Amino acid sequence: MRITYLGHSAFYLESEGEKILIDPFLRGNEMATKTPDDFEELTKILVTHGHGDHIGDTVELAEKTGATVFCNHEIAHYLAAKGVEAIHAMHIGGRYDNIKMTVAVHGSGIEEDGKMICGGNPGGFIVETGGYRVYHAGDTGLTMDMKLLEEEGIDVALLPIGGNFTMDLRDAARAVRFIRPRYVIPMHYDTFDLIKADPHQLDVPADVVRVVLKPGETMQLNKKG
Repeated sequence: MRITYLGHSAFYLESEGEKILIDPFLRGNEMATKTPDDFEELTKILVTHGHGDHIGDTVELAEKTGATVFCNHEIAHYLAAKGVEAIHAMHIGGRYDNIKMTVAVHGSGIEEDGKMICGGNPGGFIVETGGYRVYHAGDTGLTMDMKLLEEEGIDVALLPIGGNFTMDLRDAARAVRFIRPRYVIPMHYDTFDLIKADPHQLDVPADVVRVVLKPGETMQLNKKG
């Protein structure tokens, strides 16, 4: 299984039979090394919440690839009105196929034409693919709900560290101790001046591996066992 960091909170997960994009903010993201033109085939697109730097290029990519978009009910309604046909609506705690939606504490309003559209509750996702469990926290502050994730057996946690809008380095370190993943990959930092952070300063326990990926870099996970 391969995890490629695309910048900000965007990740590409690839395993046998699965090609998954999470929060595909590519166009307009100066950190991104790829554009929607680089993705010809996708099986799923996961959208954590309604902000533009997370919905990103979902509509274009869904129409181009026919991938099913997983998101909350309100965002599903919004995307359907934009012409997206393959959508699976979920909400917090729901599990469908290999996807579970988790708690995030943030906003989710969709800004369009000077107006704010209801984007429902923000969330994160646990994705089971290639024999691994990957947790994408979405945009969130530290919550006690993360302690419940310890029992999920998370292999890789993708956690925001930029502060201001989400957890900062100190709270992300506490989140790692709640979740107890095997690996943690920092995200949601440096895209804007307000969220500057040094991912190498994320403090993790001795039994957790911190993996810092630059946009475009990939982490390869071999089959467990």
